[in-house]
Amino acid sequence: MRYLFWVLLFFSLPVSSLAAEYQATPDEPLQAQLDRTESGDRLILAPGRYTGSITIDHPMEIRGTGQAIIDGQGQDHAVTINAPQVMLEGLEIVNWGRNLTDLDAGVFVTENATGSVIRDNRLEGPGFGIWLDAVTDVKVIDNGIRGDTALRSQDRGNGIHLFNVRDVLIEGNDIARTRDGIYIDNSSQSFLNRNELHDLRYGIHYMYAYDNHLEGNLTFDTRTGYALMQSKRLTVLNNRSVNDENYGILMNNITGSRLEGNRIEGIRQPVNARGEGKLQGGDGKAIFVYNSQFNEFLDNRFAKSDIGIHLTAGSEDNVVLGNAFIDNRQQVKYVATRSQEWSKDGSGNYWSDYMGWDMNNDGIGDTAYEPNDAMDRLLWRYPAARLLMNSPAILALRWVQRQFPVFKAEGIKDSAPLLADPTLDKADI
Repeated sequence: MRYLFWVLLFFSLPVSSLAAEYQATPDEPLQAQLDRTESGDRLILAPGRYTGSITIDHPMEIRGTGQAIIDGQGQDHAVTINAPQVMLEGLEIVNWGRNLTDLDAGVFVTENATGSVIRDNRLEGPGFGIWLDAVTDVKVIDNGIRGDTALRSQDRGNGIHLFNVRDVLIEGNDIARTRDGIYIDNSSQSFLNRNELHDLRYGIHYMYAYDNHLEGNLTFDTRTGYALMQSKRLTVLNNRSVNDENYGILMNNITGSRLEGNRIEGIRQPVNARGEGKLQGGDGKAIFVYNSQFNEFLDNRFAKSDIGIHLTAGSEDNVVLGNAFIDNRQQVKYVATRSQEWSKDGSGNYWSDYMGWDMNNDGIGDTAYEPNDAMDRLLWRYPAARLLMNSPAILALRWVQRQFPVFKAEGIKDSAPLLADPTLDKADI
């Protein structure tokens, strides 16, 4: 009976309590050392360079001490995680393959890797940094990822790529010089928090993604900070875009989403050596909204950009309240055929160029703010006419339009402009 008791006790113990810890050295192939471990074991890598790709096929921990480097030798994936509950931490991973068709990655995570954690690693290589493939419940935290600058931007992989994943946390990563920083494709319930992304094409790029959460991220020196495309029900909170080119936030066919508390500043169209925009007639847009409806824009700050907000291609029926448009060269560009009201219950948005009065001191302007008129629409159609913007003829036409509303074009109207910037005490850029 006593023997049976000890047998039952042994098999009832959790795997972690039975785990062994091994020390790996670069003197022997790392895969061979991995193959001697069992589920729940811990493998500690001593400093040094470990060559060749490895595959982890049972639950375990792999940790680096000092400068433990896994070198993929320019082929395939450097590390493949093909088991649940794997912890990969404290490693340097370099020199994996560059074949984007074969999805070569520094760390390739298969659908079997549920519950795995990739934390505090440093990756540098030509293909994808970390690829998550049809997996659930994975955490990618506090990693540094760099691409190969010897390759053209379009020939590099993305820093972190999510394909058909669910319930994934991507947090605290620093990504630069890959193609896109984080790419979310056909995925849901992903949480992207506090990542820093720079020197990229797109900082964060959503495609066909639903019910995802994006909060507290920072992009700078990218060609577009946040590219939200073909997606629904995104929650985009308290993100920052500073000195990105072309677009701070780009929205293409986005519905049912909420953008709140974001701070976008200094978005400019890059210029060539002659001081001309690289794109004909191009402008830097703090936010560009294309074919996107039924979204909420609340408490955002769009500042010091060529254009504060540009809406076109049926981008109507959106709620725009409590935002601050600060010192943009052009606050609003609205290309559509229906008028849009950007106030509700006696409260609208703050406009730094509003020239109206507040005679009753209620903090709301006494006259509506209308950022665009028929002359603006004419100048959008014929950009060369901007040379005449302040000419007596244009000023006369604007005066006629104000005196005779029959000439008034459809556009944006804020009937209750705010006299104080509601984002001022929250602005941290």
